[in-house]
Amino acid sequence: MTPLESHPQGAVIRVKARPGARRNALAGHHDGALRVDVTAAPEKGKANDAIIVLLAKSFGIAKSSIELISSPANPQKRFLLAGVDLAAVEKRLSELL
Repeated sequence: MTPLESHPQGAVIRVKARPGARRNALAGHHDGALRVDVTAAPEKGKANDAIIVLLAKSFGIAKSSIELISSPANPQKRFLLAGVDLAAVEKRLSELL
């Protein structure tokens, strides 16, 4: 099951966050979501911000184009990648994993 879905403004990626990890990394698939490890602690949005930075770097898009659209306090999250093509994101994700 792909962690991506189409959205009128771009693409949505489902993420399973793992804050407090040893390094920042896209760490594979987990129950239909992309597992994202970040070193930041899960407090005051630090881990969410770190995930946005990592997604922006990984997909080559601006941080301002990425928005957390659900579950800010839950490890299961959804991020909108605005202005991107779903097929391009799928291709890049397959290259990264």
